Amino acid sequence: MPSPDPVSPPSPGTRKRVPQRVWARARGASLALRNLTLLAAVAGSLAACGSSDGFAPVCPQLALLRDGGDLTRFAGSGRDIIDLVLDAHLTAVPASCKYLDRSNTKVQATLSVMMSLGRGPAMRGRAIDVPYFIAVTEGDRVLDRQGYGLRAEFPANADRITGRSDPVTLDFPVSRDKSAAAYQIWVSFQLTPEELAYNRGQTTP
Repeated sequence: MPSPDPVSPPSPGTRKRVPQRVWARARGASLALRNLTLLAAVAGSLAACGSSDGFAPVCPQLALLRDGGDLTRFAGSGRDIIDLVLDAHLTAVPASCKYLDRSNTKVQATLSVMMSLGRGPAMRGRAIDVPYFIAVTEGDRVLDRQGYGLRAEFPANADRITGRSDPVTLDFPVSRDKSAAAYQIWVSFQLTPEELAYNRGQTTP
């Protein structure tokens, strides 16, 4: 199954609307995750919110894009601690899903993206925009990809904070023969070629 590229910019498209359950990983697992193709949590058959008859729909799979769960940004070409601007990690994606209509032909999923954010010595000021994206695939096709930004503001007495994005909703057409489990949702930071190379332990893209 192909996955989106963490470097390519999001392309304009019709926004669909994403899964239940909570995907999360411990901060200490980041190095191990760089060696995995993906970390996926397959949603169960019951969600936090259900349809009118009390049963929730089957939901899409939720996955962390390979090498896209960490964002380390430096100022210039230096790679020492004094050159560090931002050290960010995806930590959780709390999400839920429900039927959108009484005929059960659409599943709506709502998610937020949570991050651990560290301010480096080279950051100018105490605020920064952190780019990330959410993509939807079905089999070999990328159906939708939307870029977002989280505005992180560090208080004067803190250089590490937790950020949570605004909720994002995605709609999935379903039928008797096709459940929302046919779709996959991918979450990743939006990386530059240099940032992706750093995540892969390389010095150049």
